[in-house]
Amino acid sequence: MVQRLPGRDLHGRRRVAGARRRDRYRGDADQAGAAAGRGRRSVRARGAVGRHPGGVVQADGQARLQDGSAPPSLRADRLERAQGDCPLRDRRNHLRALQPDDVEAAVRSAFTVAGRRVVVVGAARSGIAAAELLIERGARVTLTDLRAEVPEAGRLRSAGVTLALGGDVDQTLTSAELIVLSPGVPATAPGVSRARAEGIPVIGEVELASRWLAGRVIAITGTKGKSTTASLTGRMLEAAGFKVTVGGNIGAPLSAQVSVSTADTLHVVETSSFQLETIDTFHPWVAVMLNFSPDHLDRHLNVEAYAAAKTRIFENQTAGDWAVINADDPTVLQMARKTRAAIRLFARDRSIAEGTAIEDQWIVERRRRGSTPLLPLDAIHLLGAHLVYDVMAAATVSALAGATATALTRAVEGFGGLEHAMELVGEVNGVRFVNDSKATNVESALRSIESFESGLVAIIGGRFKGGDLRLLRDALGARARAVIAIGEAAPLVRDALSDIVAVHDAASVGEAVAIGLALATPAGVVLLAPACASFDMFRDYADRGRAFKEAVKKLL
Repeated sequence: MVQRLPGRDLHGRRRVAGARRRDRYRGDADQAGAAAGRGRRSVRARGAVGRHPGGVVQADGQARLQDGSAPPSLRADRLERAQGDCPLRDRRNHLRALQPDDVEAAVRSAFTVAGRRVVVVGAARSGIAAAELLIERGARVTLTDLRAEVPEAGRLRSAGVTLALGGDVDQTLTSAELIVLSPGVPATAPGVSRARAEGIPVIGEVELASRWLAGRVIAITGTKGKSTTASLTGRMLEAAGFKVTVGGNIGAPLSAQVSVSTADTLHVVETSSFQLETIDTFHPWVAVMLNFSPDHLDRHLNVEAYAAAKTRIFENQTAGDWAVINADDPTVLQMARKTRAAIRLFARDRSIAEGTAIEDQWIVERRRRGSTPLLPLDAIHLLGAHLVYDVMAAATVSALAGATATALTRAVEGFGGLEHAMELVGEVNGVRFVNDSKATNVESALRSIESFESGLVAIIGGRFKGGDLRLLRDALGARARAVIAIGEAAPLVRDALSDIVAVHDAASVGEAVAIGLALATPAGVVLLAPACASFDMFRDYADRGRAFKEAVKKLL
């Protein structure tokens, strides 16, 4: 593997796939969501992608499926069996201990920021963590944000960070020798584009942090399921005895994990398209692509640009790495053609000769010599059949690392899901209330709706990000008693669905909960599955989910 040493002409040399629009700098933008100021107009639907994968990512030849000797597992010969356990990787796979490649280690050690003027754009979680990391590494750091105040201002100034708040962000950028973007700041924002044109390197927070990680990275992306998969992967690896961190787009920013990174650390990183569009040398040992459907079309120019950003997760992988791929998603299979890594498939519906599959109510690792049980389906206590994919992906990654079936099962049995992701909030008069505020696009909402058979009242709306709400028609027509429309997208919801199901308007989530209870039948479900971002009414999807939960709790 040959990589160029970092320098002024290296970082930002690639044209980032994305919109060529005039976006503003979002301050608190760690949630991948709608761009600021876009909420008053709808985004033209561009249709589903999955049925026509060839138009999304150009094929570069047949994907290489692993059928010979595999890239090594992490555990090496020091893998220890618990009593009665069976290691999922056999010792014929040429196991090796966790050590970064010598060349890559040299590249990482050569990257220095001491004495350099670095501007971090966006004073949310990731931007603050990046600024603090840069100060620790000796940089002269300016943190800029459109907001006039940030709660952490005192702490940051005490640490030596210069704050440029509420002013002309573009002018601040011109003084930089390196620019680091928070995830919510578009790489195509005018000031950023001008800085890049002037030769100033531009990278993202995840890219910055990855330069100084001593451990290996397991990067997880996809349109939906990233947080659940990342959390489960972390739990499984911890149960197997690994030193693990979980973060990125959830939990702690990657920059906050550098100080605890050692050679035996596994960094499980949830990566959004916003983070991937600003990588350069980011190199996952395992890259996971869960699924793909149109999303964030308010920020990315089109579906192709969004797909290109996602596909960058494979960009720096080599033959010694792994790509974990959902074989049930044809677009994901097309994307996988971009990787040089060995491919490990997982599939719930499609028959695959090798990979992670389901047999006789078990998730198994299927190989040519036979199948090895990983964990029983009845160990999964998650609401929503689609979440089985997340469990399968997490189990696949953990098995590659050397986790045992016992560790996988123990981790899954103790996992009740994430807050705001198919979360059962409570039951009132036999009516269940389910919070899936993280379902911020149409495809995610569809999967949530399809998890129930009948008696459904769905709360849909918010700030529309693009896609086609009509994709919900069949599922709602077969299952729903009513839809309650909220937020800026309420007129779009009504136009798309009112001829197939009764649509009621609500001015708030609290009102929607009350209407939902009145409309629901005993044993019915009131489901918050917005199919939209939250920025019209809330700070983020979590704020919206909390409002739903608080309204439900008042009824209990």
